[in-house]
Amino acid sequence: HIRQLYALVSETLRYSPVLEELLAGAALLQAEKKLPPQLAKVRAAEAGGPGGAWGGPGPGSPTASQVLVYDLLFGKGLKCGGRWKALARRHRARLEAELARLKVRQKVSSNEELLAPAQAASPGASQVPRYVRVNTLKTCVDDVIDFFKRQGYSYLGKAASLEDLRGLSGKKFLLDLHLPELLVFPPQTDFHDNLLYTSGHIILQDKASCLPAFLLSPAAGSHVIDACAAPGNKTSHLAAILKNKGQIFAFDVDTKRLATMNTMLMRAGVTGFQLAQQDFLTVDPRDPKYSKVTCILLDPSCSGSGMVNRLPREEAAPSAQRLQALAGFQRKVLSHALSFPALQRLVYSTCSLHQEENEDVVHTVLQEQGSAFRLVNAFPAWPCRGLAAFPSAECCLRASPADTLTQGFFVAVLERCGDAAA
Repeated sequence: HIRQLYALVSETLRYSPVLEELLAGAALLQAEKKLPPQLAKVRAAEAGGPGGAWGGPGPGSPTASQVLVYDLLFGKGLKCGGRWKALARRHRARLEAELARLKVRQKVSSNEELLAPAQAASPGASQVPRYVRVNTLKTCVDDVIDFFKRQGYSYLGKAASLEDLRGLSGKKFLLDLHLPELLVFPPQTDFHDNLLYTSGHIILQDKASCLPAFLLSPAAGSHVIDACAAPGNKTSHLAAILKNKGQIFAFDVDTKRLATMNTMLMRAGVTGFQLAQQDFLTVDPRDPKYSKVTCILLDPSCSGSGMVNRLPREEAAPSAQRLQALAGFQRKVLSHALSFPALQRLVYSTCSLHQEENEDVVHTVLQEQGSAFRLVNAFPAWPCRGLAAFPSAECCLRASPADTLTQGFFVAVLERCGDAAA
């Protein structure tokens, strides 16, 4: 039950300061020796038994005790079984009494009022609509619109402005004003159980994440590389643009992510793709297999600072050292991608807000390339442009919840100059 588990972890993180205060006030960890301090390092999923959905411990993880207390006091009742359920129920009266005392001390009457304003609402996440990309390998926009109308949704036509998207509520939806196969619903509309989603007819993908494949725009029959491909939404978008005519080479170093990606691509009806568990930097550009690759989509590892719809606790800002390391890797992988001999067009994208990972990377690599490649003034209608870090940086795109009602994103389109030798 991934969706329910995600909701539980998200809400536990949101209430984390309150839960910490309740645990301390009720002295639960001191009273219950079966809940030792080291258990606080366990990922939330493990509170419900073996087989957690996240790996090992890490920053931003809710503690097992917090998850138990959240579900007991704020959630829909304890769903876990065995000793953890019995343990939490033994202390229910004590925890409820401590919650009541906390409300009296803070002079509030509801659980929500216990949260600080920043925790009570995450403005960035709450204003980003639910974007639904129609998978044209299986269906068409008109048929999907008709399906949703039969499910009781009201179609308002094509959006004329961002204000139209901002005003969506209830069961109303629009066709996006920029991308022709993107439908827009109110924030947090849930389609994970919808037949169109489970059958691969629609892809739940943020608008900014749709820009790289849309701007790469490979012609049907092209050979394309998706250099850092998993989890595969951009790969499936490329296949739809190619109309399954051509070849996609997709690389990722993680076996599990590739397995998930393969399942997703098969469900989406994608054909003509080759997945490889391989670091893209180890791929030989001179290999005859890639002699016809004319387009590359490069979305490398980054700080993820633009992702507002992840778990709501903000991660610490990356250190200057961390940003330098990321930027060094990004420059290296971009230079490598530009070395493929038949390459004509490349899209470089990140879900980062930091200039070090975006404009600075593109500028440095373009300088290294001399006159071989140039920046394309991509999508002039897009309102948010690159930072003025170097001449022509305005050719790049940026995206953010405030300016474009999307995740934070950066996109640059590079094209081989006409007189440059391949």
